[in-house]
Amino acid sequence: MSIASLHDILGSARTGRYGIVGFVVLGWEDALAYVAAAEALQTPIILQAGPGFRRHMPVEVSGPMFRHLAEKASVPIVCHIDHATSFEECVAGIDHGFSSVMFDGSRLALDENIEKTAKVVELAHRHNVSVEGEIGFVGYDSGEESEMTIPSDAARLASEAGLDALAVSVGNVHLQQAKKADINLHRLEEIEAVVSCPLVIHGASGVPVEMRRHLATRTGVCKFNIGTEFRQCFGTALRSVLATETELFDRISILNKTCEPLQAIAEQAIENLRPSNDD
Repeated sequence: MSIASLHDILGSARTGRYGIVGFVVLGWEDALAYVAAAEALQTPIILQAGPGFRRHMPVEVSGPMFRHLAEKASVPIVCHIDHATSFEECVAGIDHGFSSVMFDGSRLALDENIEKTAKVVELAHRHNVSVEGEIGFVGYDSGEESEMTIPSDAARLASEAGLDALAVSVGNVHLQQAKKADINLHRLEEIEAVVSCPLVIHGASGVPVEMRRHLATRTGVCKFNIGTEFRQCFGTALRSVLATETELFDRISILNKTCEPLQAIAEQAIENLRPSNDD
């Protein structure tokens, strides 16, 4: 199966009213589990390398790893750089095989965000790589507070930069361990009215499952970044293995024990966003 870009998969998702999971990858085992879940349900997914993961595993290593998994998969897989804040980070991602990049200019003034995002888009599109931008600011649980997306700003960034997807702040928050985000559907509707590209929700771990499904099947939100709930699953599985299988000492054997529970919860997340005859 060929490696996909956001442009390849999100248009169909928006038309068909369903969502695609952006899996925040932290290692080989969870990446394997996410691809296995995608294949089990025959649904495209997005493998994402965020800033923390890129510090742990440089793009020179993670890019070929992601591409290897995508090329062997039976469904489209997007290899995505998440939350790059510089042109150079985006260039490195493109150079090392990623099929999609996010330029996060959410901390910049609007005109500067547009200018820098457009520069990334111009380069990325020459290489058939998609670009996600962000407007407003998605804050962090017990950290920086969010700044709600202004619809007119969203319209300018999406159209003037030529984005393939736009991340918005409508009550979603990064790193929430409980599903307590209060999504402002009115503000989201206002954004949808003036933005034509697919929308993205970061911090989807904190969004109630029923709301995630509503957003996927009733709005223009097509990409859902999910990381925290999978990190919680991995940590729980790892602690269980270490506590109950004390004869194990080989790290490969230990870490492989996390794949099955990760795949199961990943399948649940994918299934929740898929269309059904009832929707």
